[in-house]
Amino acid sequence: MTTSFFSPRATLGAVAIILAATTTSFAAATDYEFQLVRSEVPHGPEATVAVRLINKRTSKPVPDAIIFSTRMDMAPEGMEAMTTPVEALPPTEAGVYTFKTNLSMEGGWRFKLAAKVQGETDTVQGELVLQAQP
Repeated sequence: MTTSFFSPRATLGAVAIILAATTTSFAAATDYEFQLVRSEVPHGPEATVAVRLINKRTSKPVPDAIIFSTRMDMAPEGMEAMTTPVEALPPTEAGVYTFKTNLSMEGGWRFKLAAKVQGETDTVQGELVLQAQP
């Protein structure tokens, strides 16, 4: 005859506690979002566009992301082939990334970005629409 010191219910409970303690919740690229600081920007050859990268789970800005791809075009106006260069400027505020570009025409401009966030394996991507104003 064998005697068990653990009941099946107690064993299942212990396994559940161990699994809960060892399960880690990781962020995903979809937990981040680019947001325009201002959606209307004066047009011209020295236009400045600022975007904020936010962790949607904490609502906090994300500093030190590496933005490695940018594209500015007039897709909202039906002119996706009309692009303009984008130059990153030095950071002035944590989680805010500023760029200089030539918004040669008034109207809608699409700003596409791709970034790497520390500790995140996936690429964070964003697509924002801004208005170039007179």
